[in-house]
Amino acid sequence: MNPLLTRLQPYPFERLRQLFAGVQPNPAYRPISLGIGEPRHPTPAFLKDRLCQAIQSPYGGLATYPATAGTPELKQACAAWLRHRYGLSLDPGTQILPVNGSREALFALAQVVVDPRAFATGAEPVVVCPNPFYQIYEGAAYLSGAQPWFAPSDPARNFATDWSSVPPEVWARTQLVYTCSPGNPTGAVMPLEEWAQLFALSDRYGFVIASDECYSEIYFRDEPPLGALQAAHALGRTDFRRLISLTSLSKRSNVPGLRSGFVAGDAELIRPFLLYRTYHGSAMSTTVQAASATAWLDEAHVRDNRQQYRAKFAAVTPLLAEVMDVRLPDAGFYLWAGVPTRFGGLDHSHHPERDTLFARELYAQYNVTVLPGSYLAREAQGHNPGRHRVRMALVAETSECVEAAHRITRFIQSA
Repeated sequence: MNPLLTRLQPYPFERLRQLFAGVQPNPAYRPISLGIGEPRHPTPAFLKDRLCQAIQSPYGGLATYPATAGTPELKQACAAWLRHRYGLSLDPGTQILPVNGSREALFALAQVVVDPRAFATGAEPVVVCPNPFYQIYEGAAYLSGAQPWFAPSDPARNFATDWSSVPPEVWARTQLVYTCSPGNPTGAVMPLEEWAQLFALSDRYGFVIASDECYSEIYFRDEPPLGALQAAHALGRTDFRRLISLTSLSKRSNVPGLRSGFVAGDAELIRPFLLYRTYHGSAMSTTVQAASATAWLDEAHVRDNRQQYRAKFAAVTPLLAEVMDVRLPDAGFYLWAGVPTRFGGLDHSHHPERDTLFARELYAQYNVTVLPGSYLAREAQGHNPGRHRVRMALVAETSECVEAAHRITRFIQSA
């Protein structure tokens, strides 16, 4: 067995299952889950129709092996979306590559980029990622032979990642940096000056940046979130050197089961990534590619989806803000809420289980599931930045999310 597998930690939802083991939720309430970030708005009918049409195609369908590089139709649709969304002109042939959702691409990219034998001293290379974070970053780092280093979020700056906290000796060993903007779970969006800081560090130390942008189309203000490629272009980095952006249809178009996204950026990185994927067996079905191309070319369903989230957050956030430390995020579909101190016993500053106690008792008394923030972060530099917070995924219909907010309010007020 690969010994690196022993470094992997249980996924947050497995830890949540263990936390709830033996708990019988109050049968007076029907279950409401705000725990898993799985889109639950209906999939647009025209995308399902396109998928069915593609299956019947005599030139594709299920009768041919798909090309790992993707069809020209899909890659041109991705390029058109980048042009419409960010004002960028990328070469579909060399700078864009379809992937089976952002998760597998985030993992696979580390296996391409990281050189575990880079240092003659035997020191392990480093992958830097935000803290809290999407757990795939950590697993990708470990299984590539690297050591993750967690840069904490800063509550004083709307939970922006504090890249300045990374010591020079860590940057010197860093080969890959994961960013997530809009962030999971915090919803924070990286501004241009933060990208400039990270690009300067990349130039100095030579690491690759993988920008996870799967929440980019769910936002609450007039200005859409800045993308990594857009920031690079604005700063004169028109070759997108050492930069890969990853995006997905799952949240944008409510098709998580389609497993469809694409990566774009530095052609010198796309080339070896395609080679790796050719051997890895990561080609996307041509039927999925056909439906994906249709999805990337349509914005009406995206605007409708975004409006549903805006209405939902407008209804729920003020209710929870009366009893918790929570505010409207920059983007995404999560609320990153502080748990009231009374759930941590008398010694609030040192009690490690405020978020897990809150989640367990809320589930038991009101049958509402939320995810403890400490499960989404790691103890690093003496601190777990997810501790004492919970993540709430507002993915259900508005009425269900409002009902959950009312139950949470009653739970807190009665504690």
